[in-house]
Amino acid sequence: MDIKGIYTPSPERYDDSETLYRRCGHSGVMLPKVSLGFWHNFGAVDSYERSRAITHYAFDHGITHFDLANNYGPPYGTAEETMGRLMDDDLRPYRDELFISSKAGYDMWPGPYGNWGSRKYLMASIDQSLRRMRLDYVDLFYSHRYDPNTPLEETLQALVDIVRQGKALYIGISRWPLEALTVAEQYLREHDTPLLIYQDKLNLINRQPLEEGRLQFCHDHGIGFISFSPLAQGLLTDRYLNGVPDDSRMAKGRFLKRETLTPELTAHLQELNAQAHERNETLAEMALAWILHQQGVTSVLVGASSVAQLEQNMKCVHAQPF
Repeated sequence: MDIKGIYTPSPERYDDSETLYRRCGHSGVMLPKVSLGFWHNFGAVDSYERSRAITHYAFDHGITHFDLANNYGPPYGTAEETMGRLMDDDLRPYRDELFISSKAGYDMWPGPYGNWGSRKYLMASIDQSLRRMRLDYVDLFYSHRYDPNTPLEETLQALVDIVRQGKALYIGISRWPLEALTVAEQYLREHDTPLLIYQDKLNLINRQPLEEGRLQFCHDHGIGFISFSPLAQGLLTDRYLNGVPDDSRMAKGRFLKRETLTPELTAHLQELNAQAHERNETLAEMALAWILHQQGVTSVLVGASSVAQLEQNMKCVHAQPF
């Protein structure tokens, strides 16, 4: 930020490009190994200036990928509104340096057309998201979840048409089962809109994408992979090694429940923490580094409630191999 209050990003933001970026599958897209998610801490209930400071720090250090969804907030839609304000206040001159993603698939508005994967919902959602973010297009638009009741071809053709209409440059899908992922990869490729990236929950506690073959499928078919919830909603930090802090996400009980922290899980977290200390790393740093060292992973998607937290998480880029 210069003396007039106009944001000027660091001229050194790409100095570490060879280390920071990784090719997304077989595409021409390079994503930062650490991407910034707007799921938490960027809604209307949060401090705009804090959100702004986190975003500035991210971009100043080469994080070009900002990940959103239509229902991020709270309330729904307000994380995208925050992005729109950031565009107007700071980022619009640098739009071509940014890779902005959004999604649709979870409940967003009342009635039968505000949820899941119908063409009507996806088409309405992308238009709403663009208005909220004050953008002409997003770089990446996801189907946020698998819809077992809508024909896959309907969902996939809507995604193809969103790209053909110029509202998104690339398509992604999130958390589809392997069989549906296989159908999606073929359909999108045959309709000249190859699947860029697959998003799923992968971390040291939840290894299902590895165990069930989805990560291997992505690697074999030239699809990027991005891990969300890489720290398991904070479990893979030092916050829960000795119980539940009063000011923690688990204490609030919305996304992380107290009953999750069983004695067995606590013991496992303490074992992982000891391994991290042997590597001269924090538990969070080791957990992020472990994901990045899995074959086929493009990026980890981190949240941050402060600049200091984001700074700490970014250390995984330089972590030693496993």
